[in-house]
Amino acid sequence: MKYFSALMAGACAFAAYHPAAIAAPTATFDYLEYRATGDTGPVAPETFRNPVLPGFHPDPSIVRVGDDFYAVTSTFSWFPGLPIFQSTDLVNWRFVGNAIDRPEQVDFSGLGTNRGLFAPAITHQGGKFWIVNTCIDCKGNFVITADDPAGPWSDPAWLDFGGIDPSLFFAEDGTAWIVYNDAPPGEPRYEGHRALWLQQFDPVAMKMLPTRTLLVDGGVDPSKNPIWAEGPHIYKIEDWYYLLTAEGGTADQHSQTIYRSRELQGPYAPGPFNPILTQRDLPADRPDRVEATGHADIVQLDDGTWWGVFLATRPFAGQSTLMGRETFLLPVRWIDGWPRFLDQGEAVPMEPARPNLPPAADFDLRSWREDFDEGLSGEWISLRTPGPVQSRMVDPDTGRLQVIAGPDAAGSLGNPAFVGRRLRHHDADFTTRLQFDPDQPGDFGGLLAIMDESHFLAFGIEQGRLVARLRTDPAQPEFGEVVAEQAISANGPVELRLSLRGGSATVSWRERAGGAWQDLGAPINVEPLASVHAGLFTGLVVGPYAYAPR
Repeated sequence: MKYFSALMAGACAFAAYHPAAIAAPTATFDYLEYRATGDTGPVAPETFRNPVLPGFHPDPSIVRVGDDFYAVTSTFSWFPGLPIFQSTDLVNWRFVGNAIDRPEQVDFSGLGTNRGLFAPAITHQGGKFWIVNTCIDCKGNFVITADDPAGPWSDPAWLDFGGIDPSLFFAEDGTAWIVYNDAPPGEPRYEGHRALWLQQFDPVAMKMLPTRTLLVDGGVDPSKNPIWAEGPHIYKIEDWYYLLTAEGGTADQHSQTIYRSRELQGPYAPGPFNPILTQRDLPADRPDRVEATGHADIVQLDDGTWWGVFLATRPFAGQSTLMGRETFLLPVRWIDGWPRFLDQGEAVPMEPARPNLPPAADFDLRSWREDFDEGLSGEWISLRTPGPVQSRMVDPDTGRLQVIAGPDAAGSLGNPAFVGRRLRHHDADFTTRLQFDPDQPGDFGGLLAIMDESHFLAFGIEQGRLVARLRTDPAQPEFGEVVAEQAISANGPVELRLSLRGGSATVSWRERAGGAWQDLGAPINVEPLASVHAGLFTGLVVGPYAYAPR
């Protein structure tokens, strides 16, 4: 899907009908290239590499339809939202579209990056795909449908119930139910005290029925004041209804728990072994450390085995990662009628044995290059819902991306003139060729690496100089503070390179392809951009950006 090609007419209209836009300088990008530089070589044929969806892909939900598997992940206030992936082997996932790809579907205007679309859940029933989801600070819970997971998806049907993390379950008797996280009955006893509720849903009228049932109050062991029971899914397996849910919050204490009942509406009893997935009790000095495991969804294969996707992080130090929460895959074992991902004290394997499925063609996630010959695919995302007039377009005649510098800085709650793609590796380079002629002081064109509006690094051209600007605190200017600069005699074209190595970034430049790269100052400490300092939810997105204060 070439989403941003549909916005080209809007970009042209911007220049034609908005005199202020004509005065703003335009940043022109010839290409953007991504290359992982660490140890990311191939694995043995009988194994696969975790995570299967590297980079900012949290809260995965999965459904099987025939021989195909489909997954969806959270996007918060990024647009387009709710990316859909397809796989035939659970290991290689092909992006097919976004469920939220029209501005009229959901409005994220003015929202912080960590608000918006939380924890979608996907299922398939009656020849349709269904996603039920929560939009925080933007109208609440909704359901959308599609005949094809690649889209188009319907406009949201907004649902009248509170809480978050809804998941849709179709029962054998034809009824439909939504299980979700909400406040407990009565006053919460402590911070993070939540409950899991079940409520019937009318899939024809797209409405909730009035009565709801309490399934879990607090968590597995209420005497220990468990926090943030959330992300629930229900499965009917033989004679039991299983309730799979996260607990402990989405940081280092994250875990996955299991309950079951003979009846859909309970009562549900926790399993004898809980949590069935966590890394919180493992030593911090273990190799290939994975943290924050939880928010799982499971699926069965024809051979009777079960597999699950879940979110986790790969810190480079402490709990710090620039990639945010990613999607991992593991087999699920059944022991005495209960599912289990890992034993207590067992680390997430980074190269497990593959599922018993015909291997699909490998998708090389280690490198890509966008030459802007066509409109941008839906893997390119921007901040918040776009307006009717756009600040960027792909020029098909020149094969370049043109970004009209906008008045909203990266640190604002507006619509920065920016579009980017997810960081997928600890060690990676982003490289581009830029032409930018600033009109006045403060005009900026270049690359932006952004975690949220208070945590970003920008590297590019201002009047008479190359500059790197860093923002790590909301008290700092919305356009960031200068951390490196160098006078230049011309404004371009110039090649820019942003090299990320864990918590360190080096910004480099050269005037011609093939020339020697010159570093702009010393390496920059970007550990403060890590998701643990920025709300936990998102990951770093990098791409072309232009700003002109007006």
